[in-house]
Amino acid sequence: MGDPAGISPELTARLLALPELRDVCRFIAVGDERVLKKGADIAGVALDLQLASRHNIPDLPASGHVFVDLGHLDPADVIVSEATLIGGQFAVKNFRFALQLAHQGRCDGVCFTPFNKKAMRYAYPGYDDEIRFVSDVLGYPGKMREFNVLERIWNARVTSHIPLSAVASHLSQNAILAELELTRECLRQAGYDRPRIAVAGLNPHAGDGGSFGMEEIEIIEPAVKAAQALGMDVDGPFPADTVFLRGLKEGFHAVLTMYHDQGQIAMKMMGFDKGVTMIGGLPFPLCTPAHGTAYDIAGRGIADVGASREAVFLAARMAERRRVPAE
Repeated sequence: MGDPAGISPELTARLLALPELRDVCRFIAVGDERVLKKGADIAGVALDLQLASRHNIPDLPASGHVFVDLGHLDPADVIVSEATLIGGQFAVKNFRFALQLAHQGRCDGVCFTPFNKKAMRYAYPGYDDEIRFVSDVLGYPGKMREFNVLERIWNARVTSHIPLSAVASHLSQNAILAELELTRECLRQAGYDRPRIAVAGLNPHAGDGGSFGMEEIEIIEPAVKAAQALGMDVDGPFPADTVFLRGLKEGFHAVLTMYHDQGQIAMKMMGFDKGVTMIGGLPFPLCTPAHGTAYDIAGRGIADVGASREAVFLAARMAERRRVPAE
């Protein structure tokens, strides 16, 4: 369960009630039963879950859908539509607990309904983003990266939460090649056996032959050629203002962009209510809806479950592929 002051309790309840999700995965939901009940009341759904506590995790039922009640938040203490310390503490504890379940092999994937980063930082001052938190909690040494996912196309990126002024200095052939390799692997885990990846340029018109910058000639194109030499189906660099149109028209499965907003704007325009954020590089899938906590509609029972539903479907699909590797 994510931030209790927004739409997360409602979304969690809706997800746990959806027959199509209950048929494809076994839920082990983590939070506070009282907050979940309030979310179910707001959503107007009835829940059928086996109740467990943090003390009997080793004895979780072997089948059926389970709610692990951490018993750590009275709904009366929640200030709706406001980022608070207690809201952050609630979400941080839930997230930590779920990550540890996955790390221990007790579950195959992790999904979360939206967090509020301001509230998370109240509770965990070092909270920059989910990647930083996961690394801190699990001590995971591997490379992780955030992917934005729609049904028809994915977005990967070379740089993420850094100032725009620092992007060019963070680009290198090795960095781009590493992102292409991780993107290919994550696409394969999601069921794309022969993934195709389009690469965006950095500058207007992809540099226009060096007229508007040399990064395409000196960094991006050599990285693309190196990936092709490794047998990857990669092409580019293409101008960023048309690369997603090209990707959709020509059947690319993903676009690798050079910085955060270069891809995020396109993805949210194409599918804000269906977009999924997936953290790739972990031994298990980690997925969430791409939208935020929607404080403006919290408690009104009108939150759209579409993106959260797609997040669970993606995590389930990737988890199944990991358990039964493709031949």
